[in-house]
Amino acid sequence: MTTATIRRWVQSLGVLGVLLGCGSSADAPAPTGNPKDTPVAAGGAVANPAASRTILFVGTSLTAGLGLDPEQAYPALLQPRLDSIAPGWQAINAGVSGETSAGALRRLEWLVGEGPAPAIVVVETGANDGLRGQSIDSLRANLEAILARLDRLEPRPRVVVAQMEALPNLGRAYVQRFRTVFADVAAAHGAVLMPFLLDGVAGVDSLNQPDGIHPNPAGARRVADNVWRTIGPLVSSRSESPRSATSATP
Repeated sequence: MTTATIRRWVQSLGVLGVLLGCGSSADAPAPTGNPKDTPVAAGGAVANPAASRTILFVGTSLTAGLGLDPEQAYPALLQPRLDSIAPGWQAINAGVSGETSAGALRRLEWLVGEGPAPAIVVVETGANDGLRGQSIDSLRANLEAILARLDRLEPRPRVVVAQMEALPNLGRAYVQRFRTVFADVAAAHGAVLMPFLLDGVAGVDSLNQPDGIHPNPAGARRVADNVWRTIGPLVSSRSESPRSATSATP
């Protein structure tokens, strides 16, 4: 994403303190059995996030689909594509609005602690860290811990890390350090780095809700296209043997 696009995104936010999917600085709590906190499969059915032939999307409101109907969130939009190339695969939306990387780390054990590991895990986190100007060292440590925990799953899933961007008015040094975290940690763990999740959507009024942050239905379709370019080939390569070894670097 170009600097000009990011700047348009900043202007649409209005103030730096606006957070993705929440109006306070508190992380969303860990799930406690409330249905709204339970990961769902396409179509709204409650899903088991720890199962083979599944793609688990761990993320913020950008993944949860804040302001959209459940079937309009990008994980749900990917389900028909999965059905077309690999019947039996399931996209599971485990997004939580307002969550930082620290919250994602705390929630991870609940998501993957029991049962068979998902085949693919997409990690979309850090956007709220950046909007709050939180420590980049903490972001790096949390993302490292998330990927280290996923590395210990058996069988080991294929892990995809979504690149996120910080707002330019946090300063050039912060923006650059923030950007490199995702590539560095992904490379260290043999994970796939997905290009910026909101590429072509951030800063585009016609693709966002009135808050200027969250994609509208058309924007969500564009995000689904972005994600599919990364996970589609992974699913295709594993469709006949979805639990094949995943240790090779991309």
